[in-house]
Amino acid sequence: MTASALLGGLACAAGAVAGEEGSTSVAAARTGSTSSSGSGSELRRTLRELEESYAGRIGAVGIDLGTGRTVGYRADERFPFNSMFKVFACAAVLHEARTGRPGLMDEVVRWKPSDMTGLTGNSPETTEYTDTGMTPAQLCRAGVTKSDGFAGNMLLEQIGGPRGLTDFFRAVGDRVSRLDRPEPRLTEWQPGEKRDTTTPAAAARTFAELTTGSILHTRDRARLVGWLKASLTGADRIKAGIPPDWTVGNKTGTGGASNHGTANDLAIVWPPGSNAPIVLAVFTNRTLDDTPHDDKVIAATATALAEALGRL
Repeated sequence: MTASALLGGLACAAGAVAGEEGSTSVAAARTGSTSSSGSGSELRRTLRELEESYAGRIGAVGIDLGTGRTVGYRADERFPFNSMFKVFACAAVLHEARTGRPGLMDEVVRWKPSDMTGLTGNSPETTEYTDTGMTPAQLCRAGVTKSDGFAGNMLLEQIGGPRGLTDFFRAVGDRVSRLDRPEPRLTEWQPGEKRDTTTPAAAARTFAELTTGSILHTRDRARLVGWLKASLTGADRIKAGIPPDWTVGNKTGTGGASNHGTANDLAIVWPPGSNAPIVLAVFTNRTLDDTPHDDKVIAATATALAEALGRL
């Protein structure tokens, strides 16, 4: 699947989220609404203090898809995808099945035990299906809800590998995000590394388009959001930073202590009584290597984003 082929069937993502205070989001491109300088200033102050106590770096963006208000901090700095890539790979496979390969989601994908070398530890579902194989639909579920590592690699194979996912990003208007390696190598990250990275702005915008926009067919979009809502990872991240009665669909990513403690979370969130969701993207890494991540920092950042958007 090439970028040119994808472009024929995709609407370009509208707008962008840029700068520390944020600018135009998907919704803002339609409504013309932007965040207030007061909320942006308070968010920057809060997250700078959190970075100092955490001894690390935080990148964050919040988009209110009802009002178009956006807020952000280090929104255009690069952070590693880690397992977050799986939700985008799933979206790319859904689109490929809808526009180019009818029946793809129900085809059985098979592999050998040797193909899973180095991935059995974080592949809880695909390990159980080595003898029978799985369909791309099952791989999407495993990759998004359980962050199954081998499932992510098998999804990439359906779209031409990491390069195929990068082509998908370009085709939907994301000129920033890129994937260069499969699991587990894509988690290897050092400051300044560009491979397998995105920015909070790009991730939030593309995620918003995939979950609420017109890139995916209505049924495929609902399917993707359903898997996100069923996610079993990240209970102590964004979910812990917002009220428990809010509906959340999320995808996490974790690089581990040996990769500067990188950890992130990306979520679409519906406050009670609201038909318009908000999108929250939080990325973190530690200043010193061989230092574990801290889920509480991600939760606190999610709270700060929701407050800056006027939702708390």
